[in-house]
Amino acid sequence: MIKKIDWILTATVLTLCLIGVLFLYNFSKNKGDFLFFKKQIFFLIIGLILMFIFSFLDYRIFKNDPYLLLILYFVSVLSLLGLFFFAPQIRGVKGWYKIGSFSLDPIEFTKIVLILLLSKYFSTRHIELYNIWHIILSGIYIGLPSILIFLQPDVGSLIIIVGIWISILIISGVRIRTFLILVCCLILIFTISWIFFLKDYQKARILSFLFPGRDPLGIEWSQRQSKIALGTGGWKGEGLGKGFQVHYGFLTEPQTDFIFAGIGEEFGFLGTSLIYLLYLYILQRILKIAINSKDNFSRLFCTGFAVLIALEVLINTGMNLGILPVIGISLPFLSYGGSGLIGLFIGLGIVQNIKINQ
Repeated sequence: MIKKIDWILTATVLTLCLIGVLFLYNFSKNKGDFLFFKKQIFFLIIGLILMFIFSFLDYRIFKNDPYLLLILYFVSVLSLLGLFFFAPQIRGVKGWYKIGSFSLDPIEFTKIVLILLLSKYFSTRHIELYNIWHIILSGIYIGLPSILIFLQPDVGSLIIIVGIWISILIISGVRIRTFLILVCCLILIFTISWIFFLKDYQKARILSFLFPGRDPLGIEWSQRQSKIALGTGGWKGEGLGKGFQVHYGFLTEPQTDFIFAGIGEEFGFLGTSLIYLLYLYILQRILKIAINSKDNFSRLFCTGFAVLIALEVLINTGMNLGILPVIGISLPFLSYGGSGLIGLFIGLGIVQNIKINQ
């Protein structure tokens, strides 16, 4: 079983993780506080352990036991609901449980559970997608956690979850007419949300993206500094630990949302190109496993997991480049954060087990 693990995929993911850890070490060294660095090393070790556990845990227990998936689904929903009662409010968002000096974000694990649930649901119903009821029911599965995530508010994670749902629908063979109706419904929901539900700062971020120059020292500050950092890096970068924007506090959240800009300033265009190539290779390996899978559940899960990574990469780097509004999505395997990293390694472990059982 060990020989059947995709070690090239694992090594590529570890390369990304180590680049992030190296960047985080220099950022921590400049601040004189290594807490983030030490935590990330701890998260990486836990993630690797869980990846190997799930690599040898037969994925068919998720495929063949619907009750297990429903239990995981309702635990995820309850954990999201519990945030409103037990989570502290951090920067206007109740998105993390505090456990000592650590934070736990249930959304990251909910993403993996939803991919499993949708893969199970559509693996046996893809030939029945002419029946609109199946799409509605899958939308209800997605809708309940999506509402709770929206109310936190966490629009970025909401977009990721809806994107995964739509992607799995397309892969499962939804009709074009049904898909267009679904898109119209989503546009209507967004319009209603804009009028009644979106917070003022969320509207400001979208408006500043559509009409730049409205608030350069306020809501647009982060993206302006991000573009300056990327431009300063040029082709080869300023050098490790020499990024002015990063180490003098001009670039906000360089360890999470804007780590791509920080890497661009210190390693330049060549460094960011390497990051993109590593992500493309990871996606290629996962999709290759999907194509060679024996059953629809495996194909859908691998594809859904690849879509999760691709959407987070595209949205995060789009935020850093200023071509998408800032919605708080971190860069997978690179950004600081335990829940996101561990959730991704759990998903990667399931992918590896699918590879082992091919």
